[in-house]
Amino acid sequence: MPSEEVTRIATTDPDVPQAVAVHGLRIDPIGTHLSRTIMLKDLRVLLARRPAPHTADNYRAAVVEENALAKKTASARRISFNRLRELYALDPDILLFRALRDLWDADALAQPMIALLCATARDPILRAITPFVLGLPVDTPISAKAISEEAEREFPGKFKPKVVDALGRNAASSWEQAGLLRGHRNKVRAKPESRVPAVAYALLLGDLCGKRGGALFRTLWARILDTPPHILQQQAATASQQGWLEYRAAGDVIEISFRHLMRDEARARR
Repeated sequence: MPSEEVTRIATTDPDVPQAVAVHGLRIDPIGTHLSRTIMLKDLRVLLARRPAPHTADNYRAAVVEENALAKKTASARRISFNRLRELYALDPDILLFRALRDLWDADALAQPMIALLCATARDPILRAITPFVLGLPVDTPISAKAISEEAEREFPGKFKPKVVDALGRNAASSWEQAGLLRGHRNKVRAKPESRVPAVAYALLLGDLCGKRGGALFRTLWARILDTPPHILQQQAATASQQGWLEYRAAGDVIEISFRHLMRDEARARR
């Protein structure tokens, strides 16, 4: 299998209902992590080169025509753009990317986790193996081989050995970039820092997937933040003060809405 081939595997996904594909979350697994990580450095360069608002064509022009990512060949430019588009959509008409773009510049320290959340929503193969790393206690050693073995358990016989090995390495790198792992050669489970814009994005993903109220703090997206629910609720209140969402809590009753991040969808329903 060529290193840049996109792999699709039919599967069910308990975390993402079929209907949310319209917002940019992927149901049919597209295995970007078979050949790439979350490409955080490239994403940062591109979004700095194209401050919001920009069209999908503008993002493509920056990578393919202007070589904003400083790739050596035209082929490498096209491939890089395609992989970034797989991971992040790069289209302001798609809610998943538009919300990312809304939150991106608010806090540079939140960007790695926002990128991981979006990539996990867009790469169902990465999503399928994410609970494995989340289940590891902090400071537990974790190898790329162990991640590859988890992928093989999730998708038995679907990948050639070299491909599943690459998946293990790339997933480990993505989780390291976002703070879930640390260490260059010998990786161990780490505790990422939860930042307010990333919390807003994780809660939005949970809402799109049909969760409401307090259940938003127990979704896969909230679990990726790896922060106790009471801290996430405090950060949700801060996000509300900053205008990213609306947070109301009275006792055990929690209400969260997203008038700003979902503004276009609200207008479409009128």
